Amino acid sequence: MSFQTICQGSKGSRRGYSSCSAFGGGTGGGIRRSYSSCRGYGGGMRGQYGSRSLHNYGGVTRISYGSGYGGSICGGYGGGYGGMGGGYGGIGGGYGGIGGGYGGLGGGYGGLGDGSGERGGGFGGRIFGFGSRGIGSVQVDPNLLRPVRVEIDPQIQQVKNQEKEQIKVLNNQFASFIDKVRFLEQQNKVLQTKWQILQRQSQGIGPTMNLDAEFQQFLNSLRSQIENIRSQKGQLSTELQSMQHYVEDYKNKYEEEINRRTTAENDFVVLKKDVDSAYLSKSNLDSRVGALAEQINFLRRIFELEISQYQTGGQDTSVVVSMDNNTHLNLEGIIEEVRSQYEEIARSSRAEAESWYHSQYEALQNTAGRHGDNLRNTRQEIQELTRNIQRLRSEIENIKKQFAKLQSDIAEAEERGELALRDAKQKLHDLECALVKDKEELARLLKEYQELLNVKIALDIEIAMYRKLLEGEESRCVWWFLGELVLSGSGVHKLYLA
Repeated sequence: MSFQTICQGSKGSRRGYSSCSAFGGGTGGGIRRSYSSCRGYGGGMRGQYGSRSLHNYGGVTRISYGSGYGGSICGGYGGGYGGMGGGYGGIGGGYGGIGGGYGGLGGGYGGLGDGSGERGGGFGGRIFGFGSRGIGSVQVDPNLLRPVRVEIDPQIQQVKNQEKEQIKVLNNQFASFIDKVRFLEQQNKVLQTKWQILQRQSQGIGPTMNLDAEFQQFLNSLRSQIENIRSQKGQLSTELQSMQHYVEDYKNKYEEEINRRTTAENDFVVLKKDVDSAYLSKSNLDSRVGALAEQINFLRRIFELEISQYQTGGQDTSVVVSMDNNTHLNLEGIIEEVRSQYEEIARSSRAEAESWYHSQYEALQNTAGRHGDNLRNTRQEIQELTRNIQRLRSEIENIKKQFAKLQSDIAEAEERGELALRDAKQKLHDLECALVKDKEELARLLKEYQELLNVKIALDIEIAMYRKLLEGEESRCVWWFLGELVLSGSGVHKLYLA
């Protein structure tokens, strides 16, 4: 009856391992077969190893299989007291290595068979070695008849848990490294895109933000506006000059009209003086006419009194009178004649005075009316000129205000253009600084990316190596199982349990 033992260590042995489980056979008695399917363990006679795969099956037993990547006291490819299966017997056991020592590849104290010589005997088996001692005698180890003690290390669960935690930590670190590598790859793609855009902008390929051209276009538009304003300023200055000439003409006309008005007023004053003198003379003549009328009336009364006296006195001398009729003076006729003469003179004088006064008055009225019309027309022209002057003054003020506003707009536009140009230069400088910083950051990220890529490559290499080691271990385990099955089927080995 055969069985397999899988354990962490064995009793009576000193084991050493790094981060993976170890399987090994014990040194106790009995005939047993053992194998390992993991990395790093020590089985048998004080096997020591590090973090690389090592396999050592069995201990000091008659039937054992041992192989390893490093030598130990019992096992290894040509090192220690056995090779390809340490111990005092085995497939290629004995006190030697592969074909050397006290036996080789079938020599020693047993060939390809067990210690009791069953199923092939103990005198060298089917394969003979080329050692110096030849075929030895068959010895039966009494330990093979002892029962197999299967014991479980109480610390195996703790070790497994520790190994699981370590594997989790390593997996988490590996996942974090992978995430960081992916993030850095994305950042690298973003930075490569930015770098291509910046290169296109610097080379003038594709859509570029030519701020100089835009600001130059803006300045050209401002210059064109300034030229238009200057042309408008010239036109307005010519219009202002024409309006000033027009105002000067109206001012001259206004002064001429004022002079004419002054002359008319002087003429009016002279005519008024003439009218006053004529009126005074008329008054004097009227007073004289009145005085003459009173005198005439007085004389008329005197003549009437005298006539009445002559009539009363003539009643007594009526005879005489009648006698002296031829020599009597006709006083009434004389008086009437004188009266008629004076009346005619008065009438003629009055008519002449009235006609003269009427003519003078009409002439003065005509002159006054003419001058009044002229004065009215002059006043209307003065009012119209005043309105035109006010309108021109308001237009001049508006033009001055527009001119001042245009000058302020030109100054403000120039100031804005200068500020925009300075701002554009500052932005260009900032963009250049940002470009330099981005280049430095890109170089730093590329360096970090290269470092992480190197780490990733190292991790990939280590993972591939671990995978190959695991695949090698699995393949070796499979070959060992196949070897066991072949040996068990051929009847070479039998295991007995006491």
